[in-house]
Amino acid sequence: MRRISLAEIPPPSGRLFAPDVEEKAATIIAEVREGGVKALRRWAERLGELKPGEDLFFDRKQLEAYWETLDPSLKKLLETVKKRIADFAAAQRSCLSDLSMPVAGGSAGHRFIPVKRAGCYVPGGRYPLPSTALMTTVPAAVAGVEEIYCAGPKPDPVSLAAAYLGGARGFLRCGGAQAIAAMAFGVGLPGCDVVVGPGGRFVASAKRQLFGTVGTEAPAGPSELLIIADGQANPALAAADLIAQAEHDPEAFPALICRSEAFARDVEKALAAALQSLPEPNRSTAFASLAKGWILVAADDAMAKEGVERCAPEHLELLVASPEAWEKSIRCAGAVFLGQGSAEVFGDYGAGPNHSLPTAGASRFAAGLSVLHFLKARTWLTIDQPSLLSTDTAAFARLEGLEGHARAAEIRERCL
Repeated sequence: MRRISLAEIPPPSGRLFAPDVEEKAATIIAEVREGGVKALRRWAERLGELKPGEDLFFDRKQLEAYWETLDPSLKKLLETVKKRIADFAAAQRSCLSDLSMPVAGGSAGHRFIPVKRAGCYVPGGRYPLPSTALMTTVPAAVAGVEEIYCAGPKPDPVSLAAAYLGGARGFLRCGGAQAIAAMAFGVGLPGCDVVVGPGGRFVASAKRQLFGTVGTEAPAGPSELLIIADGQANPALAAADLIAQAEHDPEAFPALICRSEAFARDVEKALAAALQSLPEPNRSTAFASLAKGWILVAADDAMAKEGVERCAPEHLELLVASPEAWEKSIRCAGAVFLGQGSAEVFGDYGAGPNHSLPTAGASRFAAGLSVLHFLKARTWLTIDQPSLLSTDTAAFARLEGLEGHARAAEIRERCL
């Protein structure tokens, strides 16, 4: 892995939204919106996601058939992981309370309301990801969403079974920008209010371009891992976790900030040894990703922390002596894993917190997927003594030149 300085950390926004990706995603979105199911199927067949005549959509009954034929040991695994995800999501939901408070002339508050319909993207191009089917559908169900649908390319039987277990009513068997457009516009399945889930660059681009037509979470593109390691860290653990992220995709982002060149070299030796026994195509994928990764040898803790903030990674591992103190001092990371026992892969496979997380620097302003993405904090206002507000309201309205606003406030003193 190449060595870089603090100033050479690549801008995180450059990891997504390349002009050619944006242009192609826009073309696909327009064609699906205008051409409907025919255009959607055409793109799915062109990209090898479907063969002519194959079902574009599986309904819940078809998903149930995959669940029923699943090996009992796999059923138990999926149910165990689902419960962990659901328990964490329920605990998050319990922190969100409806509000009612007195205000001048009456009362005001908010109430959390779930969206009616959610679309959950389940990647499946390079590797099947049934874990994502659970990570996206389960929080939606816990939030109270009435209708949940999934979409993704070449879904395997376990992913289809996981979607059923998570409560999905159907699964659209295509991916990329075309799947996001279909869920947004209601092509091949009912139109969704919110579309969530990780994916590649075309998925991230389509979600960004369609925000406003549908709600969505922060960009969740190719996987990212930044490890902070001090002198007491185990180089073999750091190497194992870097490989675990690198094998996702050649575009994955593995990086390490450590305190000595000697530790960096030890990690590289451990990487070389571990890669030798990694099966193909995982080895080639990981090697390509690691070749694009980097190592920063920081002079002190302050430089290391500055590196984290500049990078704003999706995943941050703290292989340091006092991880709790580090976690409290860092603002920009999608999910943080504290200590050498807290492997990032435990987060991938359902320890509790969600694995759909902001990438490309979006952790500067956003958090990972949760029940919050399926809820609206709708405010309400009840005024039964308008006279306590009308004078100030009318004065402010006239300050802004809005006489109609002023009169709408004042008339209530005469009519009520």
